[in-house]
Amino acid sequence: MEKIDTTACNIIDLPKRPNNNGQEQISVLIPLPLAKSYNYSVPENLKLEAGDFVKVPLGSREVVGVVWKKSDEKPDASKIKSVISRLEVTPLPTTLRKFVDWLASYSVTPPGAVLRMAMNVRSVLAPPKPLKAYTASEGLFKKSSNLRITQARKRVLDLLANSSPKNMHDLCLEATVSRGVVDSLAKTGYIETLYMSPESLLKKPDPDHQHTIKLSKTQQNAANFLTKQVNNCKFDVTLLDGVTGSGKTEVYFEAIATSLRLGQQALVLLPEISLTPQWFDRFQRRFSTAPIVWHSELSESKRRVAWQAIATSEACVVVGARSALFLPFQRLGVLIVDEEHEGAYKQIEGVTYQARDMAIVRAKLSECPIVLSSATPSLETRVNVLRKKFNKLELPGRYGSAVLPVLEAFDMRDSQLKSNEFLSLRLREALNQNIISGEQSLLFLNRRGYAPLTLCRKCGHRLECPSCSAWLVEHRLQKSLQCHHCEYRIKTPDTCPHCEASNSLSVCGPGVERVAEELKTAIPHARVRIMTSDTIRGPKAGKELIGSMESQEIDILVGTQMVAKGHHFPNLTLVGIVDADLGLSGGDLRASERTYQVLHQVAGRAGRAKRPGHVILQTYQPNHPVMKAMVNGDRESFMELEEKNRKDGGWPPFGRLAAIIVTSNDSYKADNLAAELAYNAPLGKDISVLGPAPAPLAILRGQHRRRLLLKTNREQLLQPLIREWLERVTVPSNTRIRIDIDPYNFM
Repeated sequence: MEKIDTTACNIIDLPKRPNNNGQEQISVLIPLPLAKSYNYSVPENLKLEAGDFVKVPLGSREVVGVVWKKSDEKPDASKIKSVISRLEVTPLPTTLRKFVDWLASYSVTPPGAVLRMAMNVRSVLAPPKPLKAYTASEGLFKKSSNLRITQARKRVLDLLANSSPKNMHDLCLEATVSRGVVDSLAKTGYIETLYMSPESLLKKPDPDHQHTIKLSKTQQNAANFLTKQVNNCKFDVTLLDGVTGSGKTEVYFEAIATSLRLGQQALVLLPEISLTPQWFDRFQRRFSTAPIVWHSELSESKRRVAWQAIATSEACVVVGARSALFLPFQRLGVLIVDEEHEGAYKQIEGVTYQARDMAIVRAKLSECPIVLSSATPSLETRVNVLRKKFNKLELPGRYGSAVLPVLEAFDMRDSQLKSNEFLSLRLREALNQNIISGEQSLLFLNRRGYAPLTLCRKCGHRLECPSCSAWLVEHRLQKSLQCHHCEYRIKTPDTCPHCEASNSLSVCGPGVERVAEELKTAIPHARVRIMTSDTIRGPKAGKELIGSMESQEIDILVGTQMVAKGHHFPNLTLVGIVDADLGLSGGDLRASERTYQVLHQVAGRAGRAKRPGHVILQTYQPNHPVMKAMVNGDRESFMELEEKNRKDGGWPPFGRLAAIIVTSNDSYKADNLAAELAYNAPLGKDISVLGPAPAPLAILRGQHRRRLLLKTNREQLLQPLIREWLERVTVPSNTRIRIDIDPYNFM
């Protein structure tokens, strides 16, 4: 576990002194996966409160932790070490500390491992570097200087006369001048130089900024309801259920505006931050500035500024991925979970949690309302609405004159395609006609690369990852074979690595690259681009591609699931789903629901403006409930069937489920521990344990994996059962047990 660096921290050092029985004792939680917090004595001349960051000794080293509470224990004072120093950092708020404790208990995880997620910006413990900013001088235009006021200099003076202080970068950008212009004005006293904290220069969103979008009556009614909930300053959950293109974003913007007027903070969770530049454009138009952004691709300096601004409440609106739940909000007034059904909200590495569910917990602890927004709400959310635990607002129609697209399912059993073809004649004709009409198309296939499997025609050898139970995927554009579960990749070989036969390697199945290649043959005049995580690396690349779509430089966009993430392309009228059946296999209890949600979201990209949309689903199972629901537009009947199937089987949300995953670099140790777990499994009415069995991905990143499933009724709490269970087994070295409450991924 990585040590937190405190060498550059601004700390208050205290003289070391011997402990005595009269010293106050505190409990300090350390951001390491330790079983408990540790007691330390407080030097007499140091005052500490819960939430303070402190440096403390741990074994032979010094680490940074957080004061969790005053200790009620009275151990031998001679055995208690003393706090070394307190860091001058804004303390963690009470609500965040309660959230850490709650999630640790719920996920059966050491609280220190959860705290680590709230302390993942190590540089925030260092004193912030002041930034140079510029403001208007009191004696504007009256300085005894011979400096000539050019048009460029006048633009700077006019801008600062009507705005708050600005840093060099923003001032040059907004006034369209060089740094030299600003320097000359500062040297001669026309403008004043200030040194400010980075977060104090942030421009605050304006809730009353003029915007052009006029809400429909239905939208306005929904916005009024959310505004009332925010004004009440009480915990409440509301589902905003609207078809694709119905304007859900503009509706919940009004809830954010209300929160801003109350002087509170707002948090918006998005499943894919880097792929939603259009969302940020909408926000800028509505509130006159950009929100604070939080995701894993931010530089350390930007993360530090964001963290400090949130902790001091300088940041009013934060938009982030699931990790934003662990930010130190002081005055959270509303929480939004956009696309609440998305599987991306499930954290499966490290501490496992479902961000949508944990967002509800965070809102409850903060005593603020939360809005769950989706065109295809999850079954869990739907059931909570039916149980009257959540409110529900509906937006049944698209905004303005736009209408929902027409859907048709094409039976691929009648396609008579060649073995290397994947686009039916029906879909090819529709694509070609769309280009002739000057309109754009989207092809969806949720499979990256060129082909999912490469094998030798001579000996039958299949190229697989040496560290995972998975085939290597060919990425022809990168001339490599890659494992999509670890970092392993090799250059595409010329001969079979098993029998060394030349020209014997053959690919099976399509990926998006192979579909794009087929388009070049079938429709050679089409301008085709690919949109996957391989081709879109970061917000800049995503914005460039979306700009190309908006300027109609692309005829056909071929992409994976990321093309369904809320994009709005007015000229896109045709969506072709290459393999609508792809997500239905695998035995996942949510497979049908997730497939329907993805297909519905992708289909919703068509016909979002004045021109009508058309969707063609290529399927070998046209009578499957998912395909029938898509073609008939009957979401309700499909979800009722899903609800019945889950209820009959006692599966979540009508029962409780936890996965216990054993991992080890030694298969013998993994098998033995899994067998010991099975032998000591809890017993009782409506309690069952399935397994042990090798996980579908039996080897992942060199680790052997065995899985057990604990299944109970709704009334039984899983966590006490699991804790008692784990106490009865001994975990050997190089082996660990991971707990996943309500698993979403069964691989």
